[in-house]
Amino acid sequence: MKKIFSNQFFLLMSRIIVAIVFIYAGAEKISDPKGFSQAIYNYRLFPIETINLLAITLPWLELVSGILLLFGISVKENATIIGTLLFVFIIAVAISMIRGLDIDCGCFGKGTPVGWRKLGENTLLLILCLALLAFDSTKFSLNGKNYD
Repeated sequence: MKKIFSNQFFLLMSRIIVAIVFIYAGAEKISDPKGFSQAIYNYRLFPIETINLLAITLPWLELVSGILLLFGISVKENATIIGTLLFVFIIAVAISMIRGLDIDCGCFGKGTPVGWRKLGENTLLLILCLALLAFDSTKFSLNGKNYD
């Protein structure tokens, strides 16, 4: 298993997949801050005073981290940021499922419900982030040692 996760082509593909998902998700949320703030509110996990702040800052964090990850800039750091976000998202989705909430996850705009599928997707993305954190990805990286 270590041989697979440490393979530079696997790490490059992981970096690209995670980056594209978070660039797209961040851009979608930036384009509809009101809808995203409603999605955050629907989870009923955060004080109402923090919802607008989260709705404004979280998408930009996703977008910037995704772009930096795509270009291989500070891969471990950005994998840590995105991995932490994914861990929080997994917990939020799990809590919502346990509470029986039938809500959109707020991930890519409207229409993505919380559920086992979302838990699985987030878990797979988290595993890719952990591989990037453990083994780094320097292939085609703007600040790595390996440009081939």
